[in-house]
Amino acid sequence: MNSKTISYGILRAVGAIVGVLGLLWFLFQIRSVLIYIAFAAVISLMGRPLVSFLKRKLKFNNTLAVVFTLFITILVFFGISMLFVPIITEQGQLIGEIDINKIGDDLDQLNQEISDYFNVEKLSFIELFKQTDLMQFFDLKAIPNLINSFLSGFGAVLIGLFSVLFISFFLLKDSQLLENSLLVFAKKEDENKFMRAFTKIKDLLSRYFVGLLLQVCILFILYTILLLIFGVNNAIAVALIAAILNLIPYIGPLFGGVLVLFLATTSNLGYDFPTVILPKLTYILIGYLIIQLIDNFLNQPLIFGTSVKSHPLEIFLAILIFGLLFGIGGLIVAVPFYTAIKVIAKEFLSEYKIVKTLTKDL
Repeated sequence: MNSKTISYGILRAVGAIVGVLGLLWFLFQIRSVLIYIAFAAVISLMGRPLVSFLKRKLKFNNTLAVVFTLFITILVFFGISMLFVPIITEQGQLIGEIDINKIGDDLDQLNQEISDYFNVEKLSFIELFKQTDLMQFFDLKAIPNLINSFLSGFGAVLIGLFSVLFISFFLLKDSQLLENSLLVFAKKEDENKFMRAFTKIKDLLSRYFVGLLLQVCILFILYTILLLIFGVNNAIAVALIAAILNLIPYIGPLFGGVLVLFLATTSNLGYDFPTVILPKLTYILIGYLIIQLIDNFLNQPLIFGTSVKSHPLEIFLAILIFGLLFGIGGLIVAVPFYTAIKVIAKEFLSEYKIVKTLTKDL
């Protein structure tokens, strides 16, 4: 091997590295656009069954079915956002009425009752809370600046919403648009395999996201009933937050439960702990655990088993690995990415025994 060949090889390697780094830099610069496309893809996958239903059963033409689907999507997100308006308005009115001493006294009373009931030492962080001048951490004069900052970013939010809806419209209108766009990266001889894999991924993820939406709706209804029964403030909004948190595997339900119990406690500050607060928290916790059992043994097996056709152990390991690699974001995207990897492996690596074993149900 002469020096010219070695130099040429080195130049090719350097060029490839520079090209990859340049591509990564470019993708980082347009990350907001990629996020818009990702949200639009999820909306299109969730909306595909409704578009198909409108075209097949109600004889809508393609464009009208897509427009109606996007209209329903906008109504759903608008309705969800409106749930939080009363909370924001109420909290805004109460900001100027906060009595730090009263809050400290209520928490001190609760702390004393808990320590007496369980015969434990008084919690030190409550004393620290009382002794701390919280107003030094919360400057009420900064609220107008925060509002101005929020309003200044409102235009960017509108641009993002318009972009997502615009992209979603064309993805729903032309179901082959995304496939054809990505097909340019496939070799000529692999185009058929690529199309089969992409079609399978789209069908599986469409069922998966629709299943997640159904899961959130079921949990939202059950949480709302539970919180309304025990008189938790802003029960509907709290139930919605807890249901959405449940989309984060394993960690989400824990955070949701802590949130529910915390808000149930703050809703009853000033009441007697042994006779009012503790029984109510116990009943709410039992109800929350029952709902989680319903979700774990009925909802999730139906979603994971039927929609993405994966064994629960596969799902657990995929979520664990993605969570370790990418944090909370990895927990959320683990199932869709693992499903896509399985389908692609089946099409391009089917000669391997492990691939045949993992993808035999696809």
